Order: sequence, then structure tokens, then C-alpha cells
Amino acid sequence: MKNHKNVVAGLGEIGKPILTLLQKSQVVIGYDINPKLMNKQKFEKYSALPTSFLHVCIPFSKNFKSNVISLYHKFLPKTIVIHSTVSPKTTSLIQTKLPIPVIYSATRGVHKRMIHDLKKYTKYYAIEKSAPNQKNASIEYAKLLKKCNVKSKKMSNPITLELAKIVVDTTYYGWLINYAQLSNMIAKKHGVDYDEMWEFSDEIHKFLGNRPKMFPGFIGGHCVIPNLSLIDEESFWQIDKINNLYTKKVKNAKSIAKKYVKGKRSYDSK
Repeated sequence: MKNHKNVVAGLGEIGKPILTLLQKSQVVIGYDINPKLMNKQKFEKYSALPTSFLHVCIPFSKNFKSNVISLYHKFLPKTIVIHSTVSPKTTSLIQTKLPIPVIYSATRGVHKRMIHDLKKYTKYYAIEKSAPNQKNASIEYAKLLKKCNVKSKKMSNPITLELAKIVVDTTYYGWLINYAQLSNMIAKKHGVDYDEMWEFSDEIHKFLGNRPKMFPGFIGGHCVIPNLSLIDEESFWQIDKINNLYTKKVKNAKSIAKKYVKGKRSYDSK
């Protein structure tokens, strides 16, 4: 039997697939404030084993730091890995409160196929240079990911990765959808076909890669809009304003869906 365990705290859209991925190569138990999400039998069976990695996948909130510290005292891991999307400097602040290394490892992927995407994308991670035993923790985390067939790459510091997740992933995605929404409103105003209008840019995007055409749907979900509150940038709230404007200007904007008619893609409101 293994002489140590991993713990995944938070068994939601991020934690559950990470638990599934990790348990293929080591002993892993899941923990959640909702006991119905846990495998209680497995949790009790392996709870006494020392914890090597505590994987934090809980939603970010004003209590995030104190929650992580509480999880540390509950499981006493050798290393903490934060997979949640967090506000800038969160990892650094938590590191100052704990005597063990704290790694930040942002998660990328679409929730409904997260296990597949975890293996497809490189799993970036970062750790403060001042963290205790940071070199060994970094090496061991990379080994853990390799066992799971996940590529990894270390960034220079956690705040770079924290900002990368918010600024160039979810917020940028929202900005692109905003432009699709705006261009769709203009197309409707003038009574033209959205796809035909955008066809003009197809070859430009093919050759230059800088004219991406996005689906002009409503931005919902738990990532793009909620993540705006994690960074103090007033201009980014334009994404939310345009998204709300879209619901007023486009009929049934929240239920708009892709439809394929005789091989030609069209965007209709149901």
C-alpha cells in the first residue's frame, strides 16, 4: 500500500476532474463541504496516511485565504497546490502564512471535457522563490503531473500566472465574444447575414491569424464575467456592460444557438 496520499479539496467543475486524473497513478481522496460529493469509505480508509500534496480547487471568495489555511491545518500536507482562479498576489499572501511551499497552477479547459483538456494543455505552475523547500516541491509537482501524462512548465512567479489566467485567458475570451456581439447587432441593424459579413475576414485570418470570428452568444457560465471581479481594472467591466446590452438588443440572446443548415453555418435565435 502507498505510504502517502494526495487530497483534492473542492469537488466541483475543477476538483472532480483533477481527482479523477490523479487517482489513476496514486492514492487520492476527495474532500468537500458537501459530503454527498465525497467517497466517504475511501476518505476514511486513507485519511491516516500522510498528505504529500493538497490540491485546492475551491471557488475564490473573500474567505479564500483563511479557507486554504484551515485546509492546511486539517490535512497537514507537505505542499499545497492551488488550481483555482484567484486574484493577483493571493499565492504570495498565503505563502507568508504557511511553513510549507505553496504552488499556483492555473487550470485551462472547457468544463464538460476538463479531463481531456487537462492532458491537452500544458499545466503551468509557479512558486515563490522565498518559499521553503521550493526547488524540491517544484520537482515533485512536475513528476506528479508527468505520471498523469500532463505536460508542465514552470513560470517565474505566481503573480505572472495569476494574471495570465485572468487577463489573457478568460477576460480576453470575453472581449472577443463582445466583438462578435457588437458585430452581430450591427448586422441585424442593417439586415445583413452575420456569416456572410464575416466571410470577408476568413482568408485574412487564415494567412495572418489576427481576425478570429467568434460565436455571438451571451456570456454566461462561472468564469468570464465572475473573473472580472478578481482584478481591479475598471475598463474590463465593459465586457459585462456589452454583454448585458446584447440581451436588450438581440431577441432571445441568452438562448441563441448554432444551427447547421445544409452544411452552411447560421446563427439563429430560438
